[in-house]
Amino acid sequence: MTNPLKDRLILVVDDEPRMIQFVRMNLEAEGARVAQAHTGLEALRAVRDHLPDAVILDVMMPELDGFETLKQLREFSEVPVIMLTVRADEEERVRGLELGADDYLGKPFSPRELVSRLKAVLRRTAPETAREEILRIDDDLSIDWRNRQAIVRNRPVKLRPTEWRLLYHLVQNAGWLMTHDMILAKVWGPEYAGADDYVRLYITYLRQKIEPDPAHPKYILTERGLGYKFVDFRKK
Repeated sequence: MTNPLKDRLILVVDDEPRMIQFVRMNLEAEGARVAQAHTGLEALRAVRDHLPDAVILDVMMPELDGFETLKQLREFSEVPVIMLTVRADEEERVRGLELGADDYLGKPFSPRELVSRLKAVLRRTAPETAREEILRIDDDLSIDWRNRQAIVRNRPVKLRPTEWRLLYHLVQNAGWLMTHDMILAKVWGPEYAGADDYVRLYITYLRQKIEPDPAHPKYILTERGLGYKFVDFRKK
């Protein structure tokens, strides 16, 4: 059976360095890559910048606790989240799940239980397109999820982090209109609402890198006055 943790990027959020090190050691033993954040604000930035495959989020943190972090995270990302808490009572579990957590784990926990729950969450939440390391759009364009790059006419194309985040969200929502505000929230953050110029500029950059004819795009389609959508390649 394929190990769903292999080469996956997991963001661990906890204000205790020893807990982060404990989780890192056990996840890396399973072949995962690990990023870390010590506060809720750091976690929100890390999700936007690194697009992790899952987040392990501690509830008890200063300033921005796990619940508020999750609430803000769900405004722009559907990344799977497992919440950690020393209080595993029903009321707290329900609160986390209602805010969009995918699972709950009470401290202390065994490495085996953590790995098992994380694998289960990744299996049931992974979109079909993300399960392939190389996603073929057509003969001219493929997406390399692992290396976070586009492959245009069999040649890898280097994308800047913002360009990659933009492409990632467009492809994950292929066939569906993404409004300017939706794109801004997912790529830049909800505080950028209304900054449509950012979207137009980076759509131009991205088209120049992946479109055969940027002036007449066939992948990133404009819905005038509304936003953009990536061509629904799955219907071909």
